[in-house]
Amino acid sequence: MAFLVDRFYYTRVILGHALSWARAPAACLNFNCMLILLPVCRNLLSFLRGSIQCCSRTAARQLDRNITFHKLVAYMIAFHTAVHIIAHLFNFERFMDAQLEANSSSLPHVLSLIGNKDNESFLNPIRSNETNPTIVMFTTVAGLTGVVITLALILIITSSMEVIRRSYFEVFWFTHHLFIVFFIGLVLHGIGRIVRGQSFDSLKHHDPIKCHSQFEEWGNDPSCPEPKFAGNPPMTWKWVVGPMFLFLCERLVRFHRSQQKVVITKVVMHPSKTLELQMKKKGFKMEVGQYIFMQCPSISQLEWHPFTLTSAPEEDHFSVHIRIVGDWTQALYSACGGDKTGVQDAWELPKMAVDGPFGTASEDVFRYEVVMLVGAGIGVTPFASILKSVWYKHVQQNTNVFTKKIYFYWLCPETQAFEWFADLLQSLERQMTEKHMRDFLSYNIYLTRWKDAEAAHLRVQYEAENDPITGLKQKTLYGKPNWDNEFNTIATSHPGCKVGVFLCGPQALGKSLEKQCHSQSQGGTEFIFNKENF
Repeated sequence: MAFLVDRFYYTRVILGHALSWARAPAACLNFNCMLILLPVCRNLLSFLRGSIQCCSRTAARQLDRNITFHKLVAYMIAFHTAVHIIAHLFNFERFMDAQLEANSSSLPHVLSLIGNKDNESFLNPIRSNETNPTIVMFTTVAGLTGVVITLALILIITSSMEVIRRSYFEVFWFTHHLFIVFFIGLVLHGIGRIVRGQSFDSLKHHDPIKCHSQFEEWGNDPSCPEPKFAGNPPMTWKWVVGPMFLFLCERLVRFHRSQQKVVITKVVMHPSKTLELQMKKKGFKMEVGQYIFMQCPSISQLEWHPFTLTSAPEEDHFSVHIRIVGDWTQALYSACGGDKTGVQDAWELPKMAVDGPFGTASEDVFRYEVVMLVGAGIGVTPFASILKSVWYKHVQQNTNVFTKKIYFYWLCPETQAFEWFADLLQSLERQMTEKHMRDFLSYNIYLTRWKDAEAAHLRVQYEAENDPITGLKQKTLYGKPNWDNEFNTIATSHPGCKVGVFLCGPQALGKSLEKQCHSQSQGGTEFIFNKENF
């Protein structure tokens, strides 16, 4: 609508509606490029989460979807970029046609000739009939920056696909830093002022509605002097300068944190290639379910990887459990002596840099009277922190714990993965039994895949007092949970309660649980779904 005014009447004579089709997505691009950096300002989100937590848990939960929002904004940037490019291809073709038009008496051609004299303003950016749109594309600021922006955007989006991010994280990580090139190109893109309209002074003396039909008499008729044109000033920088400043501050904070000394106090090699690192850092404070970003300079000076904290706030250290699945984790495993049989000296351990901690949905776990914790595989890590904290609170006889009941579900595809977490569950089981609080924590462990040899062994050992896999009194279940039955049982046992459902696991399981939360939130019991996002 902004380009359907009289000022752009003559621009529309040449370009038609393609002008608006180019400028509307450009305006949307400005808005979305303003938003794209905000969801990845982790320190800003942690501050906002803490600030609004006391007012609205619902609003705080929306901040946990920051990566989803980041992706949606990126999709819209890609869409609007495509529309913007297609519209400008039509625009340049029409600019070229107007310049080359054989009929010199047509209005588009006359408008294209304006500006051929010295110090004369022009409307058509293609100033010669001996050029073509391709040359203009690579010899103008708008054209060159447009090509650079588009190439950067294609690389960023294609390398962000799930299959590449999971299998070749380094490719995703490095290409994502092309956002610097993208934003520099974006700010410079409008400097060329390709889109031009009649100047405001010219509009006072030359009314395009009245004068367009008298173009052959322009300059001879005092009421219709030759129109003057001017380009639109660049506006993008006004939209993105604020988020860019916030992101720069974010990076400075991260850099400052990365320079603080981190001491690895203990390294534990768990079964199924899971590495536990226990660390200390001056001034480090955490809450349950939070995560940190870790960098190992001896492996890579640029790569930072997120890991959930598995320690409790009550402990004098913080720890992470790392599953060895890629090049970076394999290199860390080797650097920490995972491939060695002997004991490694402390001075041989690699230096680590830590940024965080940052808040997640699991922070809210003690705000619910009834809690469901669902972990899949290594996704159990945030709940290790929660269950440890529960244990410490009851050891210290903390009466301020609002949570009265925890239902814990762990789905795992292999028996070895249970081993590193079983010690914690055994301690909790023993502690709860001693304090006559066995009803406080109900846990169900599911083995989703097994071999025939394992099945035969488990069948023989099933009558034993303790479970043959975990060593717990609670027997391991086989297959997958019947979520309908589980939710119905909890709803029946806790009528009128708000039940917090927390998941750290695959997307398919998340969709299933979220659907259950919506369908089962009837009859007074409300299930509120929360999911970890990285």
